[in-house]
Amino acid sequence: MPPAAEGQRPKDQRVALFVTCLVDLFRPSVGFAAVKLIEQAGFAVEVPAAQTCCGQPAYNSGDRADAQAIARNTIAAFEGYDYIVAPSGSCGGMLHAHYPELLADDPHWAPRAQALAARTYELTQFLVEVAKVKIDAAFPSRVTYHDSCSSLREMNVKAQPRDLLRQVQGVQIAELAETEACCGFGGTFCVKFPDISNSMVERKTADIVASGADTLLAGDLGCLMNIAGKLKRQGSTVKVRHVAEVLAGMTDTAAIGEAE
Repeated sequence: MPPAAEGQRPKDQRVALFVTCLVDLFRPSVGFAAVKLIEQAGFAVEVPAAQTCCGQPAYNSGDRADAQAIARNTIAAFEGYDYIVAPSGSCGGMLHAHYPELLADDPHWAPRAQALAARTYELTQFLVEVAKVKIDAAFPSRVTYHDSCSSLREMNVKAQPRDLLRQVQGVQIAELAETEACCGFGGTFCVKFPDISNSMVERKTADIVASGADTLLAGDLGCLMNIAGKLKRQGSTVKVRHVAEVLAGMTDTAAIGEAE
């Protein structure tokens, strides 16, 4: 992915926030936290009104025609921006890794898909690799971090959130024994294979509890909601938050899965 254009100041560069469906509908505070972090780094942030779902549910279900139509809409909505940032490795991975393949046979859209992919970043990846931020936040807590499959394998995000968390006052990081193991959500996977999904999230929550952490963090809301639901049903006291909320110092809201 390209670095910031030489000679350009952050305030002269336009960042488009890809909000994601789950953030928009279930956890808007994550979107606000992302905007705060990007703006604090000096960039102008916009939220294109024409954005919709990234198309991943259709893509994962084999509905290639609808996935392509959604990809074209997304590309058109986000053209003209210097960077596209998503507080989700899953949606970021769809834009970055799958759009070019989806539209590879379309001579009009293929280069536009490739250009969009080159400008797409997961939030913590953008903050470390492009914005090079210094975090000014406090969160006195022993935390553990779950690496979502898409963040890790499609966006190459692993060190970035940890590097940022080490700057947060009071944070102690306790790594999971199987931090790279899937939580069992997988979008439509948990609907198609509920028994397998449940077994996977049970293994994940056992790992979380064994870490001794009082807070679980991650960069994908789908994973977080899945894990939070299981922890709550098990009667666990472990809190669940999106990493953006901690980095932005916006932890005055209820944790994921708790009553507001």
